[in-house]
Amino acid sequence: MNTLGLLRVAWQALVRNAMRSLLTMLGIIIGVGAVITSMAIGNGARAAVAAQLARLGSNLVIVVPGSITTGGVNLGAGARQSLKIDDATAIAQSIPGVAGVAPQSNTTVQSVAGNNNWSTTALGTSPAWPAVENWPVAQGRFFTNAENLSAAKVAVLGATVAQNLFPAGDAIGSSVVIKNVPFTVIGVLSAKGQSGFGRDQDDQIVVPIESMQLRMTGQDWLGGIVISAQSPDSVQTVVNSTEELLRLRHRLTPGQPDDFSVRNIANVQQAASATSRIQSLLLAGVAAVSLIVGGIGIMNIMLVSVTERTREIGIRMAIGARERDILLQFLVEAVSLACIGGVIGILLGLGAALATSSLAGWSVIVAPSSVVLSFGFAALVGILFGFYPARRASLLNPIEALRHE
Repeated sequence: MNTLGLLRVAWQALVRNAMRSLLTMLGIIIGVGAVITSMAIGNGARAAVAAQLARLGSNLVIVVPGSITTGGVNLGAGARQSLKIDDATAIAQSIPGVAGVAPQSNTTVQSVAGNNNWSTTALGTSPAWPAVENWPVAQGRFFTNAENLSAAKVAVLGATVAQNLFPAGDAIGSSVVIKNVPFTVIGVLSAKGQSGFGRDQDDQIVVPIESMQLRMTGQDWLGGIVISAQSPDSVQTVVNSTEELLRLRHRLTPGQPDDFSVRNIANVQQAASATSRIQSLLLAGVAAVSLIVGGIGIMNIMLVSVTERTREIGIRMAIGARERDILLQFLVEAVSLACIGGVIGILLGLGAALATSSLAGWSVIVAPSSVVLSFGFAALVGILFGFYPARRASLLNPIEALRHE
């Protein structure tokens, strides 16, 4: 019997017991639907996490001052005054694999613009800061290197500060008084919203680092240095080279501890990605169990079908059907059950993913590979669990089969 004939016979057998066939496919439908939905949610979660981390900057390495002990009290990381602007300049010029370096120093200030005032944080940094932090300017521009070196009185406002000081939206070109020093607003940053720790990232004013140290704080040390590596592969090299360079610049002997700390944000990215991947695998594992249960259901029904159609099998063998023909007949029926269930499951999974995105507001991404994988697994389940019943049918004795009532 050719393939078309086998498919026609399989379809007739499935239609003859339509309700039983549908109930048999139910396990496959649920399993495939669960695979599609879980992988769509997992892909969406990974994309959402990646987008959140991308807002922190790309391949970041953060250097902070080390701890210091005063009167027997350890003041913790950041207490030392060990980092200087020259350290940031040396890192940018000497270490390969560095895409950008932004020195940072911040202080709490009361800003005043006309009749409005707002308590916020002033951040002193360099012109490389927007690229390093992946934070574009929404209006106006960022300050230049010449303005930084000349300690120009220019400022770029965060979205929250701009909204509170200039509710009418006329911030660009206006004056803001920060610690009794008038600064000209030259730009407004794009809104980023809250950080993972609940802090409003837009509640800050960014000024040249030279302006902050000269006109606001009078301090020549930094609160930190943010480094952007050129690629994920170069992050660890940048970390190691930064540690070596700073120890050399700070004249630390081999026995002395570091007076700074280097933190690798890539570790956070890897941990978040690994967590999302584990969650996706867990959900996919549950869905795979559903598929296996569906396969067991197919095998059970096919064994029942073989018993019910024993006389039919005997007649087919009597008129010339070979063992291979009987084997393929029942195997095609099992695979047809699995594949039809797989198609219905794919449609159900796509619908469930879209409903989840619409109702729960979750980000979902349906990858074509997940559709192909789930359908292929459904077909494989049909083959594996359908082979034993088909083999059992093909090995029936024709004479005993004809006598079967």
